[in-house]
Amino acid sequence: MTLLVSLSKELNSTLINNQSWFIPIDILSLTCLFLTILLALLFLFIILIDKTCRTIPMMVVANSCFACLSFTTIMFWATIVSLYNDLKQIAYEDSLCIFRGYMTYVTGGELFYGYLLQAIYSYMTVVYPTRLIWQSVKFQLFLICLMWASVFICILPILLAHEIKYQVDDQICQMVLHLSVVTVYTAFYIYIIPMSVIMFIYLKLVRYVRGMNHRVTPVNTLIRAQRELKMVYRIVILVMILLILGLPITIFFIIGFISEPPKYHLRIAYIFAKISLLFVMITLFKFTDPVKSAIMKKLIQQPNLVAPIMA
Repeated sequence: MTLLVSLSKELNSTLINNQSWFIPIDILSLTCLFLTILLALLFLFIILIDKTCRTIPMMVVANSCFACLSFTTIMFWATIVSLYNDLKQIAYEDSLCIFRGYMTYVTGGELFYGYLLQAIYSYMTVVYPTRLIWQSVKFQLFLICLMWASVFICILPILLAHEIKYQVDDQICQMVLHLSVVTVYTAFYIYIIPMSVIMFIYLKLVRYVRGMNHRVTPVNTLIRAQRELKMVYRIVILVMILLILGLPITIFFIIGFISEPPKYHLRIAYIFAKISLLFVMITLFKFTDPVKSAIMKKLIQQPNLVAPIMA
């Protein structure tokens, strides 16, 4: 049976000429993705074991981290397949290639909408502090489940329209970059809509907090509003990291509307996207005070545990 599978693979594969930079780029990509996965798992583990992290705001942050972990895992899987094909110098579309392509768009969308959900939570906390049901665990869980389900469904048109195809030069299954209704729809749904709403929420909160400074407001309320505004500002920074380092894919996306993108465009674009995920996780650790405090608490406890033994 194994022999038949191997023979079938050989018949369906095509020999290709690799560029000298393919394998080093694959290894660099895998290294960045592997480190991102480790950081994301550590982040989620700290939230699970530390009681101070078991809050509703941290639950929303954990959702974004899990979306980042999911996206990184799919990218890691796709890069392993690319590396294998590059080492063998073959172009081979395995049976799960289209599925990986679909899940790349799904998990990428979940990441952006996860940040949007954080921004919405901060906005509701500041502008509608008395609507406690909107800040409850059940309501936030409902929004998280709704977010995951809606992205899975709304990305289906790419799959149903057969827009995801195996790109031989890039050793990956992705949507063909060309001017079409599905392509424009995907760009708006995954990137433009969540990014625009996050920026809108941030500007609205800035105006709202400035307005609070000009009227009589309880100190606790003002401090809380400023804290949530800072949180949304940090979300904007995380999104900007993804967008700035993901600029090549945006450029190639626009080129695809006009003419044929350059050869190996997805290889070039995705290396920046994979590096950006590592920067996002590092920044998330820096921005998330409860997780930082939990880590520092564990590090400080270590010497205290060793001292009695030495005495």
